[in-house]
Amino acid sequence: MINAFTVDLEEWFCGHILNKAVKKNEWNNQELRIVEDTRRMLRLFSRHDTEATFFVLGWLAERSPELVKEIADHGHEIATHGYSHTSLTEMTPASFEEDLKKALDVTRRCVKQEILGFRAPSFTITTKTLWALQILKDNGIRYDSSVFPLSLHPDYGIGNAPLAIHKLNDTLIEVPLSCVEILGKRIPCGGGYFRLYPYGLTKALLKRCNRQGRPAVFYLHPWELDPAQPRVKLGPINTLRHYYNLDKTAERVDRLLADFRFTSIRKLLGL
Repeated sequence: MINAFTVDLEEWFCGHILNKAVKKNEWNNQELRIVEDTRRMLRLFSRHDTEATFFVLGWLAERSPELVKEIADHGHEIATHGYSHTSLTEMTPASFEEDLKKALDVTRRCVKQEILGFRAPSFTITTKTLWALQILKDNGIRYDSSVFPLSLHPDYGIGNAPLAIHKLNDTLIEVPLSCVEILGKRIPCGGGYFRLYPYGLTKALLKRCNRQGRPAVFYLHPWELDPAQPRVKLGPINTLRHYYNLDKTAERVDRLLADFRFTSIRKLLGL
């Protein structure tokens, strides 16, 4: 079965759990590492002849347009991750639409392909922010990949959402992040979970997705392949979540791309 490999294209300091340590008004003062981090990923994709979907943060596209073009020139899909990496739970419908339009504008300048997909920062399309789906549709988005169908995380998730890709209406498709239901509990795959779990567990979960007839929707960030990134002081739990196994991620991605077949969401959906 062919699965979807997705990348949230953002800098090491853009993640939600770093918000207090590196405030947004300090972003311009930080070391930018995205180019080499992303090229590390591109080399892995090229080695395994794999296409992926890159959800590009508009703030980053504005500063590294050549990198976005380089990703597209390698044959990957460019989608949008919004502009400012603000959780939708902290936005109004009006501010979200303004952020989305700004992201689409700056990202479209970088590439010739049509931008069809969206992923919310921190997966924050939840039961409280379903109003965002109509705004996505009104702005030409064809699919959303923001819903994590689980309830264990304090910041995101819709516990009773379908596990499989499904249509939300006549034009918008939901491509949820992959979870596997075991003994009534939904176990997530990808991202920080990929670093926290033993590789064999991730492999078993993705195989189970496929056995159930579902393509896996896997995600990662370029900074997760960068053990030399700057370290900031976080609490013990967030330190574990953000920095654990950074030195092992590249080798694990190499194994993953050898063990499974992946493509972009656009190709998976036939768009």
